[in-house]
Amino acid sequence: MTNKPLSFARKTLLLLGLACAGLGLARADAVIIVHPSNTASIDDEQVSKIFLGQTKTFPGGAEATPVDNKEGPLREDFSNKVLKKSPAQLKALWARQIFTGGAKPPRELASEDEVLKFVASTPGAIGYVDSSKANSSVKVLKR
Repeated sequence: MTNKPLSFARKTLLLLGLACAGLGLARADAVIIVHPSNTASIDDEQVSKIFLGQTKTFPGGAEATPVDNKEGPLREDFSNKVLKKSPAQLKALWARQIFTGGAKPPRELASEDEVLKFVASTPGAIGYVDSSKANSSVKVLKR
């Protein structure tokens, strides 16, 4: 085998592949957050029911106000892992719900910082952020 220098195209593909692999390693998991005064304990199924509009309350009866992040990797990860639905399945579900006059999708906020602020200032709020973003202004319910 000879030591031929890599062509520009091969170097570019190699670097692109390494960069994409690094993105997967750098991404942290979503954590489910609520207002600090919330005392509910909740499992993934209950979180799913709140975010899918199947219930409007936390266990114990307190009103739940879910907020979603804008479309992107964090939202997709949350949808797949917690809601057990792909983004396409969610779009179809909400289209049917809206068409039939059923539940409305959670309010979508533009950034994780907005989700943090909303949840920190709204007693019934529930949302999710990257674990690196969670701080003392909110209570982490689930990791």
